[in-house]
Amino acid sequence: MSNRHSQAAKSAARERIRAERERQKKQEKTRRQLLVAGAVVGVLAVAGGIGFGIMKLTEPTGWAAAAEAKLVKPAHTQGRNGTEILIGDPKAKETLEVFEDIRCPACAGFEQTSGPDLLKDLKEGRFKVRYTMYSFIDTMGAGGEGSKNALSALGAALNVSPDAFLKYKTALYSAKNHPDEREDLYAKDSVLLKVAAEVPELKGNKEFEKAVKEGTYDRWTMEMTALFGRKGVKGTPTFFHGDKKLVMDRIPQRQMTQAEYNKISQNNFRKMIDKEFGPAKGIQKGEKDPSAGGKGIQKGEKDPTAGN
Repeated sequence: MSNRHSQAAKSAARERIRAERERQKKQEKTRRQLLVAGAVVGVLAVAGGIGFGIMKLTEPTGWAAAAEAKLVKPAHTQGRNGTEILIGDPKAKETLEVFEDIRCPACAGFEQTSGPDLLKDLKEGRFKVRYTMYSFIDTMGAGGEGSKNALSALGAALNVSPDAFLKYKTALYSAKNHPDEREDLYAKDSVLLKVAAEVPELKGNKEFEKAVKEGTYDRWTMEMTALFGRKGVKGTPTFFHGDKKLVMDRIPQRQMTQAEYNKISQNNFRKMIDKEFGPAKGIQKGEKDPSAGGKGIQKGEKDPTAGN
């Protein structure tokens, strides 16, 4: 055999040996990967099964998963994703937009002082109300899930009826039930169901309770909270009439009793609404609302609207 043919044969043999070693290395690498993947998913399976197991491990959980769940829109909602909560007499020509977050302490303060006035105007047909509910407090320093969980429960209440929604929202904001924003109590379904027992339409309502426990309206909640920043709103409570942002007078920074604070807050809301929508039903233009504070203080009584 010539040297040239001998070298060629040796080169071919070395190439075959190299290729075989590479094949064995790949097999060993594949075997190790299968073992590792098998340990992760708990079983040794075919490549397709292992891939599925690894995919399952990386799937989102909790509220991240809720954003990808099937959308179930509560009854009595409007819009493509059911994010328009419009309540009131269809014949009412005007619409007041209210932006709130269930964990928001300022919202709770508003609802406790002026919520009844707003509901009175709503029921009398002075305007319809579109509610936009946020959950931005969950993402702030205190963290948590209470805003989102409570909003999901509100979706379940809205599915029962608009009245159930309004009554439940009032109960959640009440001084009796509303927690400090640093306490994430509304993240617990048990707390939400306990508050719901105060609402006749929800007490003992098995369908409602099931929806709360199973998170039926979690995806809807994520659609609602995705509206954060609509019309530039980044804080709550906020009020709009069309594209006009309504602003209440500031409460004086001075010492006062809770009753004084509540009265001033209530009067400021009425003043803002009257200025925008005209006099309340049954009150002529220029006539003083007999239920409003301010002037007419009895002798010896402190005027809560006065300065220091």
